[in-house]
Amino acid sequence: MLVLDLAGVGDRQQFMDRVSADLRLPGWFGRNWDALADCLTDLSWWPVEPGGRRLHVRNWQGFAAELPREWRIVKDILRDAELFWRHTDSELTVVVEGDGPAADLGDGPGPDAGPGGGTTTP
Repeated sequence: MLVLDLAGVGDRQQFMDRVSADLRLPGWFGRNWDALADCLTDLSWWPVEPGGRRLHVRNWQGFAAELPREWRIVKDILRDAELFWRHTDSELTVVVEGDGPAADLGDGPGPDAGPGGGTTTP
């Protein structure tokens, strides 16, 4: 299980630094939204664990309140990655710890989704 702890993360660059460190992303992670999506759909860097891969997101509330658009993009990327790996031998489960609508990843493309369902980046 990997844990992404967003406590104290107040901007996009801090998020990229934190996600890179907490998830131990590979050196080719480009520190942008598309690169994060690529890392989460190419999990060659994350060994399969008994029971599948699990990613827990903690202390996200401050980030979501400060940067709601970025939080929506993060949720879209996490949801898309979870859907990508669903029904495979390498299933990925994402758990956003906490309550409320901002914790829900949903089941389909979000408002920032592009034509293929992926998250767009400005």
